[in-house]
Amino acid sequence: MARRLLTLLSALLLALALGQPTSASAAEGRPYTNPVKAQKGADPWISYHDGNYHLVSTSWTDVITMRKSPTLAGLATAPSVQVWQGDAASRCCNIWAPELHYSGGRWYLYYVAGQNITDYNPTQRVHVLQSAGSDPMGPYTYRNQLGSTWMLDPSVLTVGGSMYLLGSASSGGTQNLVIAPMSNPYTLSGPFSTISKPTYDWEKSGGTVNEGAEVLQRGGKTFIVYSASGCWTPDYKLGQLTLTGSNPLSASSWTKKSTPVFQRNNAAGVYGPGHNGFFTSPDGTESWIVYHANDSASDGCDNGRTARAQKFGWNSDGSPDLGAPVALGTTLAGPSGETAATPTAYTVVSRATGKCLDVSGASTADGANVQQWTCDGSAKQRWRVEDQGDDTSRLVNAASGKVLDTADCSAADGADLRQWSWLNNACQRFRFVTTEAGGWVRVVNRATGKVADVADCSTADGADVRQWTWLDNHCQQFKLVPVS
Repeated sequence: MARRLLTLLSALLLALALGQPTSASAAEGRPYTNPVKAQKGADPWISYHDGNYHLVSTSWTDVITMRKSPTLAGLATAPSVQVWQGDAASRCCNIWAPELHYSGGRWYLYYVAGQNITDYNPTQRVHVLQSAGSDPMGPYTYRNQLGSTWMLDPSVLTVGGSMYLLGSASSGGTQNLVIAPMSNPYTLSGPFSTISKPTYDWEKSGGTVNEGAEVLQRGGKTFIVYSASGCWTPDYKLGQLTLTGSNPLSASSWTKKSTPVFQRNNAAGVYGPGHNGFFTSPDGTESWIVYHANDSASDGCDNGRTARAQKFGWNSDGSPDLGAPVALGTTLAGPSGETAATPTAYTVVSRATGKCLDVSGASTADGANVQQWTCDGSAKQRWRVEDQGDDTSRLVNAASGKVLDTADCSAADGADLRQWSWLNNACQRFRFVTTEAGGWVRVVNRATGKVADVADCSTADGADVRQWTWLDNHCQQFKLVPVS
């Protein structure tokens, strides 16, 4: 017994000396493989809330889509749900770099939008949306334009009880990091000032650029990790500022690290890693970075970039040690504290009836009817949601391998929804659009703009599911429920 007590005491002292918790380590998360998003993976941002990761990224269109998954691994195949579509009031659209921030019980989506699809077009401005409640999936309303001049990559810093907006603006022939005070999450209360310009050679490859400022705080220290050099080059990389003064609005309060903190890894085939975000594991013990990168030195600043994530550590001086980007295809342990299984498919559940989208009789034939039926967990009620790279998805039935299809590509109200072999046309592509908080969406056909509808709002097993003009009722709202 004495020997056992001595052993336990030695282990306790060693743990204390190493600064490690004395309880058993949290279980590793579910295995995952990069990329965490392959289609439209540029400028990724992840927030973890209420048991789920939420991922947004650049769309290059007038919509913002969001993915939700209980595991990091599940983001790769999670449905992309449209949470916002720009309009004239929001001066849209060519949306870049959305970020999700929580304040006062609401979520705020900051993003950049312009009126045309060109690189660094002069109409790009910063905008902010506000959620209706505490659900990151929305719905959202437009709140404000933040600033009247060209600016990229908005993010938010809170320090000393005050809030600031970060961005990237051009001045004197360089693209610089700027900051302005805020009176609330959607209102500026003062002008922008510059806190960092490209000064080192590694910030000037292909272009003199500082952009994508992201806040990282730990142990009373505040860091900004930013992207440097041209995003169209393989030498796009991350640099670091440390808040060493008392006034975040003053450049003299920020100290720049003289060397990059994250950059290309030729041996791993990773080029141009940058425009990152940070998040914490579900149990709060691990720090993670999400970023985009290319897998070829000749790739550029476009939709070919994929979103990747990995764990990082901390240096003895309290600064982050981001390490080196890992190769695509490397299987790693996910964030610690994940307890849910990674989804493999989804059921599509009617809000009005609680019943599931079902292939009649588990048929494998082209033209088999899609109906509603009491949810039973069978493969004929399971659907894989596969991103098509254009803000739409196809729904693949797990039993038959065939896809949800609008019969004969008809635009008529009442046209049947059925299954069919994949023909890669717009009649087989659908958008999921957030309709009400709580995960309720409408399923919109790309070809017709009409929505999935339970015929006559019937509650019966076997009631037909068809397309219809949007009527904003519960018979046209569904929830995508993950299954494993």
